[in-house]
Amino acid sequence: MTDPTNATSSATSNMTNQAIFLLPAWSAFGRQSLAVDCAQALGRADAVPLAEPGRAAQRLRYVESLPAHWSPAALSRHRDAGDAADAVWLRADPAYVRPDINGARLLAYGEALSPTREEADAMLSALRPLFGDRGFALDAPTPTRWYLRLSPGAQWPEFSEPEAALGEDMFEHLPHGDAARAWRALLNEAQIALHQHPANERRRERGIPPINALWVWGGGRMPDRVRVAAPCVRSDDETLRDCAFAARVPDAPLPSRFADENDGASSASAAGMPGLYDLHRARDLKRLQDDWLRPALTALRTGALSTLILDAADGRRLRLRAAQRWRFWRKPWTPSA
Repeated sequence: MTDPTNATSSATSNMTNQAIFLLPAWSAFGRQSLAVDCAQALGRADAVPLAEPGRAAQRLRYVESLPAHWSPAALSRHRDAGDAADAVWLRADPAYVRPDINGARLLAYGEALSPTREEADAMLSALRPLFGDRGFALDAPTPTRWYLRLSPGAQWPEFSEPEAALGEDMFEHLPHGDAARAWRALLNEAQIALHQHPANERRRERGIPPINALWVWGGGRMPDRVRVAAPCVRSDDETLRDCAFAARVPDAPLPSRFADENDGASSASAAGMPGLYDLHRARDLKRLQDDWLRPALTALRTGALSTLILDAADGRRLRLRAAQRWRFWRKPWTPSA
Protein backbone atom coordinates (compact mmCIF):
# COMPACT_ATOMS: atom_id res chain seq x y z
CA MET A 1 0.00 0.00 0.00
CA THR A 2 2.31 2.72 -1.23
CA ASP A 3 0.74 4.61 -4.13
CA PRO A 4 -2.45 6.70 -4.23
CA THR A 5 -4.19 4.35 -6.66
CA ASN A 6 -3.71 1.55 -4.17
CA ALA A 7 -5.39 3.88 -1.66
CA THR A 8 -2.47 4.03 0.73
CA SER A 9 -1.94 6.29 3.68
CA SER A 10 -0.08 8.72 1.40
CA ALA A 11 -3.36 9.29 -0.40
CA THR A 12 -5.24 10.41 2.69
CA SER A 13 -5.60 13.97 1.47
CA ASN A 14 -7.06 12.79 -1.85
CA MET A 15 -9.28 9.91 -0.76
CA THR A 16 -11.83 12.19 0.93
CA ASN A 17 -13.08 13.12 -2.56
CA GLN A 18 -12.52 9.75 -4.21
CA ALA A 19 -14.85 6.80 -4.82
CA ILE A 20 -13.54 3.27 -5.18
CA PHE A 21 -15.67 0.53 -6.74
CA LEU A 22 -14.52 -3.01 -5.99
CA LEU A 23 -15.74 -5.13 -8.91
CA PRO A 24 -15.71 -8.84 -9.65
CA ALA A 25 -13.38 -10.13 -12.35
CA TRP A 26 -14.66 -8.78 -15.65
CA SER A 27 -15.17 -12.37 -16.82
CA ALA A 28 -17.98 -12.65 -14.24
CA PHE A 29 -20.20 -10.62 -16.61
CA GLY A 30 -19.91 -13.26 -19.33
CA ARG A 31 -21.05 -12.08 -22.76
CA GLN A 32 -22.66 -8.85 -21.51
CA SER A 33 -21.34 -5.71 -23.21
CA LEU A 34 -20.74 -2.20 -21.97
CA ALA A 35 -23.02 0.50 -23.33
CA VAL A 36 -21.38 2.96 -25.73
CA ASP A 37 -21.21 5.89 -23.27
CA CYS A 38 -19.68 3.79 -20.50
CA ALA A 39 -17.22 2.10 -22.86
CA GLN A 40 -16.09 5.52 -24.07
CA ALA A 41 -15.65 6.83 -20.52
CA LEU A 42 -13.60 3.80 -19.52
CA GLY A 43 -11.55 4.03 -22.70
CA ARG A 44 -10.48 7.56 -21.73
CA ALA A 45 -9.43 6.50 -18.22
CA ASP A 46 -5.90 5.88 -16.99
CA ALA A 47 -5.02 2.20 -16.85
CA VAL A 48 -3.25 1.40 -13.59
CA PRO A 49 -0.56 -1.33 -13.54
CA LEU A 50 -2.03 -4.81 -13.19
CA ALA A 51 -2.43 -5.84 -9.57
CA GLU A 52 -2.46 -9.26 -7.93
CA PRO A 53 -5.72 -11.04 -8.84
CA GLY A 54 -8.16 -12.57 -6.36
CA ARG A 55 -10.68 -11.32 -3.85
CA ALA A 56 -8.29 -11.53 -0.89
CA ALA A 57 -5.65 -9.48 -2.72
CA GLN A 58 -8.30 -6.96 -3.75
CA ARG A 59 -9.29 -6.37 -0.13
CA LEU A 60 -5.67 -6.05 0.94
CA ARG A 61 -5.16 -3.17 -1.48
CA TYR A 62 -7.37 -1.05 0.80
CA VAL A 63 -6.81 -2.57 4.24
CA GLU A 64 -3.51 -2.36 6.09
CA SER A 65 -2.88 -4.09 9.39
CA LEU A 66 0.01 -4.61 11.78
CA PRO A 67 0.97 -7.43 11.73
CA ALA A 68 0.23 -7.87 8.03
CA HIS A 69 -1.83 -11.06 8.37
CA TRP A 70 -5.21 -10.19 9.82
CA SER A 71 -7.77 -12.59 11.20
CA PRO A 72 -11.44 -12.29 10.17
CA ALA A 73 -12.41 -14.17 13.34
CA ALA A 74 -10.56 -11.79 15.66
CA LEU A 75 -11.86 -8.72 13.81
CA SER A 76 -15.48 -9.84 14.00
CA ARG A 77 -15.03 -10.85 17.65
CA HIS A 78 -13.78 -7.33 18.35
CA ARG A 79 -16.96 -5.95 16.82
CA ASP A 80 -19.32 -8.44 18.47
CA ALA A 81 -17.88 -8.61 21.98
CA GLY A 82 -14.93 -6.22 22.30
CA ASP A 83 -12.75 -8.87 23.95
CA ALA A 84 -10.59 -10.08 21.05
CA ALA A 85 -7.26 -8.85 22.41
CA ASP A 86 -4.72 -11.30 23.83
CA ALA A 87 -6.34 -14.46 22.46
CA VAL A 88 -6.45 -16.59 19.32
CA TRP A 89 -9.86 -16.90 17.69
CA LEU A 90 -11.59 -19.02 15.07
CA ARG A 91 -15.07 -18.54 13.69
CA ALA A 92 -17.16 -21.71 14.04
CA ASP A 93 -20.30 -20.59 12.26
CA PRO A 94 -23.55 -22.56 12.14
CA ALA A 95 -23.84 -24.19 8.72
CA TYR A 96 -26.18 -26.26 6.59
CA VAL A 97 -24.49 -29.01 4.61
CA ARG A 98 -26.45 -31.21 2.21
CA PRO A 99 -25.11 -34.62 1.18
CA ASP A 100 -25.23 -35.47 -2.52
CA ILE A 101 -24.09 -38.32 -4.71
CA ASN A 102 -20.53 -37.01 -4.87
CA GLY A 103 -20.10 -35.96 -1.24
CA ALA A 104 -21.59 -32.89 0.44
CA ARG A 105 -22.10 -29.21 -0.29
CA LEU A 106 -22.23 -26.11 1.89
CA LEU A 107 -25.57 -24.44 1.10
CA ALA A 108 -25.93 -21.83 3.87
CA TYR A 109 -24.19 -20.48 6.95
CA GLY A 110 -24.49 -17.82 9.61
CA GLU A 111 -27.08 -15.15 9.03
CA ALA A 112 -28.71 -17.04 6.14
CA LEU A 113 -29.83 -19.73 8.60
CA SER A 114 -31.25 -17.17 11.08
CA PRO A 115 -30.75 -19.22 14.26
CA THR A 116 -32.59 -17.81 17.25
CA ARG A 117 -30.84 -17.03 20.51
CA GLU A 118 -32.61 -20.02 22.06
CA GLU A 119 -31.47 -22.37 19.26
CA ALA A 120 -27.90 -21.15 19.42
CA ASP A 121 -27.71 -21.59 23.19
CA ALA A 122 -29.18 -25.10 23.04
CA MET A 123 -26.79 -26.26 20.34
CA LEU A 124 -23.78 -24.67 22.01
CA SER A 125 -24.58 -26.53 25.21
CA ALA A 126 -24.36 -29.81 23.31
CA LEU A 127 -21.14 -28.84 21.53
CA ARG A 128 -19.15 -27.28 24.35
CA PRO A 129 -17.98 -30.58 25.91
CA LEU A 130 -16.52 -31.70 22.57
CA PHE A 131 -14.42 -28.56 22.23
CA GLY A 132 -13.79 -28.05 25.94
CA ASP A 133 -12.07 -31.44 26.17
CA ARG A 134 -9.50 -30.09 23.70
CA GLY A 135 -9.06 -26.80 25.54
CA PHE A 136 -11.22 -24.68 23.22
CA ALA A 137 -13.97 -22.36 24.52
CA LEU A 138 -17.06 -22.12 22.29
CA ASP A 139 -19.53 -19.26 22.54
CA ALA A 140 -21.76 -17.00 20.45
CA PRO A 141 -22.13 -13.32 21.37
CA THR A 142 -24.59 -13.14 18.46
CA PRO A 143 -26.70 -16.14 17.33
CA THR A 144 -25.33 -16.06 13.77
CA ARG A 145 -21.59 -15.76 14.52
CA TRP A 146 -20.05 -18.46 16.72
CA TYR A 147 -16.47 -18.47 18.03
CA LEU A 148 -13.75 -20.73 19.34
CA ARG A 149 -11.19 -19.28 21.72
CA LEU A 150 -8.12 -21.45 21.32
CA SER A 151 -5.84 -22.64 24.08
CA PRO A 152 -2.28 -21.23 24.18
CA GLY A 153 -0.07 -22.98 21.65
CA ALA A 154 -2.99 -24.58 19.80
CA GLN A 155 -2.45 -25.39 16.13
CA TRP A 156 -5.04 -25.06 13.42
CA PRO A 157 -4.95 -25.67 9.67
CA GLU A 158 -5.84 -23.23 6.91
CA PHE A 159 -9.63 -23.13 6.46
CA SER A 160 -11.56 -21.76 3.47
CA GLU A 161 -13.81 -18.74 3.89
CA PRO A 162 -17.44 -19.90 3.71
CA GLU A 163 -18.36 -17.55 0.87
CA ALA A 164 -15.71 -19.20 -1.30
CA ALA A 165 -17.16 -22.65 -0.53
CA LEU A 166 -20.88 -21.96 -0.94
CA GLY A 167 -22.47 -24.47 -3.31
CA GLU A 168 -19.23 -26.31 -3.88
CA ASP A 169 -18.11 -29.82 -3.03
CA MET A 170 -16.79 -29.70 0.53
CA PHE A 171 -13.98 -32.07 -0.43
CA GLU A 172 -12.42 -29.16 -2.33
CA HIS A 173 -12.36 -27.10 0.87
CA LEU A 174 -11.19 -29.59 3.47
CA PRO A 175 -8.53 -28.16 5.81
CA HIS A 176 -4.91 -28.92 5.08
CA GLY A 177 -1.77 -28.84 7.15
CA ASP A 178 -0.25 -30.75 10.05
CA ALA A 179 -3.27 -30.25 12.32
CA ALA A 180 -5.90 -31.00 9.67
CA ARG A 181 -6.61 -34.64 10.58
CA ALA A 182 -7.47 -33.89 14.21
CA TRP A 183 -9.66 -30.96 13.21
CA ARG A 184 -11.55 -32.99 10.63
CA ALA A 185 -12.27 -35.62 13.28
CA LEU A 186 -13.44 -32.95 15.73
CA LEU A 187 -15.77 -31.34 13.19
CA ASN A 188 -17.20 -34.74 12.28
CA GLU A 189 -18.07 -35.26 15.94
CA ALA A 190 -19.74 -31.86 16.01
CA GLN A 191 -21.73 -32.78 12.91
CA ILE A 192 -23.05 -35.94 14.58
CA ALA A 193 -24.07 -33.99 17.69
CA LEU A 194 -25.90 -31.39 15.63
CA HIS A 195 -27.65 -33.92 13.40
CA GLN A 196 -29.24 -35.52 16.46
CA HIS A 197 -30.11 -32.27 18.24
CA PRO A 198 -33.82 -31.67 19.06
CA ALA A 199 -33.59 -28.05 17.92
CA ASN A 200 -32.87 -29.26 14.40
CA GLU A 201 -35.89 -31.53 14.46
CA ARG A 202 -38.03 -28.49 15.28
CA ARG A 203 -36.38 -26.55 12.45
CA ARG A 204 -37.23 -29.36 10.01
CA GLU A 205 -40.83 -29.36 11.23
CA ARG A 206 -40.98 -25.64 10.42
CA GLY A 207 -39.63 -26.31 6.93
CA ILE A 208 -36.31 -24.51 7.41
CA PRO A 209 -32.83 -25.98 6.91
CA PRO A 210 -31.21 -27.60 9.93
CA ILE A 211 -27.94 -26.42 11.41
CA ASN A 212 -26.07 -29.67 10.88
CA ALA A 213 -22.42 -28.56 10.75
CA LEU A 214 -19.92 -25.93 11.82
CA TRP A 215 -17.86 -23.98 9.32
CA VAL A 216 -14.55 -23.11 10.95
CA TRP A 217 -12.45 -20.33 9.41
CA GLY A 218 -10.65 -17.03 9.84
CA GLY A 219 -8.22 -17.96 12.60
CA GLY A 220 -5.71 -15.67 14.26
CA ARG A 221 -5.14 -12.79 16.64
CA MET A 222 -6.46 -9.26 16.66
CA PRO A 223 -3.99 -6.98 14.85
CA ASP A 224 -2.39 -4.15 16.79
CA ARG A 225 -3.48 -1.62 14.17
CA VAL A 226 -5.92 -1.57 11.25
CA ARG A 227 -6.14 1.16 8.62
CA VAL A 228 -8.65 1.41 5.79
CA ALA A 229 -7.82 3.74 2.92
CA ALA A 230 -11.28 5.24 2.47
CA PRO A 231 -13.42 7.70 4.45
CA CYS A 232 -16.25 5.14 4.61
CA VAL A 233 -16.97 1.56 3.57
CA ARG A 234 -20.22 0.33 2.02
CA SER A 235 -20.22 -3.45 1.68
CA ASP A 236 -22.12 -6.67 2.28
CA ASP A 237 -18.82 -8.41 3.02
CA GLU A 238 -18.77 -8.69 6.80
CA THR A 239 -14.99 -9.08 6.96
CA LEU A 240 -14.44 -5.82 5.09
CA ARG A 241 -16.91 -4.06 7.37
CA ASP A 242 -15.23 -5.52 10.44
CA CYS A 243 -11.94 -4.08 9.19
CA ALA A 244 -13.59 -0.69 8.87
CA PHE A 245 -14.98 -0.98 12.40
CA ALA A 246 -11.54 -1.82 13.78
CA ALA A 247 -10.09 1.16 11.91
CA ARG A 248 -12.89 3.41 13.24
CA VAL A 249 -14.08 4.13 9.71
CA PRO A 250 -17.86 4.42 9.19
CA ASP A 251 -19.37 1.35 7.55
CA ALA A 252 -22.79 0.27 6.33
CA PRO A 253 -24.39 -2.29 4.01
CA LEU A 254 -24.06 -1.66 0.30
CA PRO A 255 -26.86 0.66 -0.89
CA SER A 256 -28.96 -0.12 -3.95
CA ARG A 257 -27.21 2.48 -6.09
CA PHE A 258 -24.74 5.37 -6.17
CA ALA A 259 -26.64 8.65 -5.87
CA ASP A 260 -25.81 11.63 -8.05
CA GLU A 261 -26.78 15.20 -7.19
CA ASN A 262 -30.24 14.75 -8.73
CA ASP A 263 -31.22 11.97 -6.31
CA GLY A 264 -31.37 14.12 -3.22
CA ALA A 265 -29.33 13.59 -0.08
CA SER A 266 -32.14 11.97 1.91
CA SER A 267 -32.48 8.76 -0.11
CA ALA A 268 -32.08 5.82 2.28
CA SER A 269 -31.39 3.31 -0.49
CA ALA A 270 -28.69 5.26 -2.29
CA ALA A 271 -25.36 6.78 -1.34
CA GLY A 272 -23.21 9.20 -3.30
CA MET A 273 -20.47 10.18 -0.90
CA PRO A 274 -16.80 9.46 -1.51
CA GLY A 275 -15.69 6.13 -0.11
CA LEU A 276 -15.23 2.46 -0.91
CA TYR A 277 -18.16 0.60 -2.47
CA ASP A 278 -17.88 -3.17 -2.58
CA LEU A 279 -19.61 -4.44 -5.73
CA HIS A 280 -17.78 -7.76 -5.96
CA ARG A 281 -21.06 -9.71 -6.13
CA ALA A 282 -22.36 -7.76 -9.16
CA ARG A 283 -23.21 -9.93 -12.15
CA ASP A 284 -25.67 -7.74 -14.10
CA LEU A 285 -23.61 -5.33 -16.20
CA LYS A 286 -26.59 -3.19 -17.20
CA ARG A 287 -27.54 -2.64 -13.57
CA LEU A 288 -23.92 -1.87 -12.69
CA GLN A 289 -23.88 0.85 -15.36
CA ASP A 290 -27.33 2.27 -14.57
CA ASP A 291 -27.10 2.27 -10.79
CA TRP A 292 -23.39 2.83 -10.19
CA LEU A 293 -21.18 3.81 -13.09
CA ARG A 294 -23.34 6.51 -14.73
CA PRO A 295 -24.22 8.28 -11.44
CA ALA A 296 -20.52 8.23 -10.46
CA LEU A 297 -19.55 9.68 -13.85
CA THR A 298 -22.07 12.45 -13.25
CA ALA A 299 -20.47 13.12 -9.87
CA LEU A 300 -17.09 13.42 -11.63
CA ARG A 301 -18.45 15.92 -14.15
CA THR A 302 -20.02 18.11 -11.45
CA GLY A 303 -16.95 18.00 -9.21
CA ALA A 304 -18.67 16.06 -6.43
CA LEU A 305 -15.93 13.47 -6.97
CA SER A 306 -12.37 14.13 -8.05
CA THR A 307 -11.51 10.52 -8.85
CA LEU A 308 -13.26 7.21 -9.48
CA ILE A 309 -11.24 4.00 -9.16
CA LEU A 310 -12.57 0.79 -10.72
CA ASP A 311 -10.73 -2.14 -9.17
CA ALA A 312 -11.64 -5.58 -10.57
CA ALA A 313 -10.83 -8.87 -8.85
CA ASP A 314 -8.83 -9.98 -11.89
CA GLY A 315 -6.29 -7.26 -11.06
CA ARG A 316 -7.30 -4.77 -13.77
CA ARG A 317 -7.79 -1.21 -12.53
CA LEU A 318 -8.92 2.03 -14.11
CA ARG A 319 -8.66 5.58 -12.73
CA LEU A 320 -11.25 8.06 -14.01
CA ARG A 321 -11.18 11.86 -13.69
CA ALA A 322 -13.35 14.60 -15.15
CA ALA A 323 -10.65 16.07 -17.42
CA GLN A 324 -10.34 12.77 -19.27
CA ARG A 325 -13.54 13.52 -21.19
CA TRP A 326 -11.38 15.52 -23.66
CA ARG A 327 -9.50 12.39 -24.71
CA PHE A 328 -11.91 11.96 -27.59
CA TRP A 329 -9.34 10.13 -29.71
CA ARG A 330 -9.27 7.14 -27.33
CA LYS A 331 -11.02 3.92 -28.36
CA PRO A 332 -13.93 2.57 -26.26
CA TRP A 333 -12.83 0.13 -23.58
CA THR A 334 -14.03 -3.47 -23.49
CA PRO A 335 -13.47 -6.08 -20.76
CA SER A 336 -11.53 -8.20 -23.27
CA ALA A 337 -9.09 -5.35 -23.98
